[in-house]
Amino acid sequence: MARWLLLVLLIPLASLNANAVIETYEFSTPELEVRYKALSQELRCPKCQNQNIADSNAPISRDLRAIVHQQLEAGASDEEIIVYLVDRYGEFVRYRPGVDNNTFWLWSAPLILLLMALTVVWLQIRGDRKASTVESNEARARELREKYAEESK
Repeated sequence: MARWLLLVLLIPLASLNANAVIETYEFSTPELEVRYKALSQELRCPKCQNQNIADSNAPISRDLRAIVHQQLEAGASDEEIIVYLVDRYGEFVRYRPGVDNNTFWLWSAPLILLLMALTVVWLQIRGDRKASTVESNEARARELREKYAEESK
């Protein structure tokens, strides 16, 4: 009985760490709320390491969420909001940066690495075929006899 009583008393203490900042915004339409959630997932916290602004508790993320909310309610499109934030905080706020001179190699690197891997595989297969190609069984038998003779010395 004492264990149950202790458990009942400790359960409220376990929830003390769950006092995370939960912001609630009033949206004029449910579509704006859906767009807000999508944008909050899409935008990166400038301060935090690899967190979006929806998951971050940093003050800068709180400010960015407020900006997103204000701009959504003002009628801005998603692209306009992203451009606005990129102009102020740089391309870093986007999880998927656009293709430009700075990000060309970033976007093309997977394709380049795939082509390099396919080339290496193709060269390896080609090299194996040349090495294993024998003109005749007699030549192969001669090679094996020579190899056996060298190893048996």
